[in-house]
Amino acid sequence: MKKQMFAVIACLAAGVMISSCNKNDKQQASQPNPVSNDVLAQIKASGFSTDNVQKTEDGYLVEGDILLTEQQLREKVGTPTLRIANDEQYRTNNLVSALPRVITVKVTGLGTAFIAGTDTAIARYNRLGLRITFQRITSGTPDITLQGFNQGPSGGYITLGSSGFPSGGNPYPTVKMNTNQYAYGSNPNVLYVGSVIQHEIGHCIGMRHTDYMNRAYSCGGSAVNEGDGGVGAVLIPGTPSGPDANSWMLACSNGGNRTFNANDIIALNYLYH
Repeated sequence: MKKQMFAVIACLAAGVMISSCNKNDKQQASQPNPVSNDVLAQIKASGFSTDNVQKTEDGYLVEGDILLTEQQLREKVGTPTLRIANDEQYRTNNLVSALPRVITVKVTGLGTAFIAGTDTAIARYNRLGLRITFQRITSGTPDITLQGFNQGPSGGYITLGSSGFPSGGNPYPTVKMNTNQYAYGSNPNVLYVGSVIQHEIGHCIGMRHTDYMNRAYSCGGSAVNEGDGGVGAVLIPGTPSGPDANSWMLACSNGGNRTFNANDIIALNYLYH
């Protein structure tokens, strides 16, 4: 999940000259893209945006906060292509299986606000009475590990957190939360942090961005429509055919507390009740 920022303000707050920011932006833009054309084609064929793809140690970060591994890009999926993109709720072809199921979550190397935020997100899911529930543990091997990374603003946005999609019937095993000061400040708001964790857990159990085919809806900027990507974005029956401004799975944060709305609950009940 990303949060839109004003790049000039961010630079001034950091005590950096505006010209330096512009120079750095140009240098970054002139650097060769480390993502090959073959990989970009695989990403596009899987139904994801190829804008601003970032190579990471775990795979490729797409759409701001979704981690696709090399293995996931190689997988051949057989789910039929369904209608895509009008800000409804969407899932991936892979979901968590072996229900009912308790998914364990452990927070490592993060402060108290992230621990409390995790508890907030878990409580929100568990109140829905789904056939998947979550439990935070402090020892043992969890199903999902929350850990930190530190990355500053880029291109007027800052990444708040990242995760990936289920594989083999299991949730994606890692949620990464940004510890940079521009993400949550020096005294993070627990409800804000919890909302981002709630969003990233949504990816871990198979949810796509509600506005993934027009990220400008929540992120601003120019509208980008990738068209029918082929697979990987399945419309969840019963969710709306028009914009859904308060969904917990919008691509970009509103900078505050955001939880499930009525349509989100319909989507989760359809998949996991």
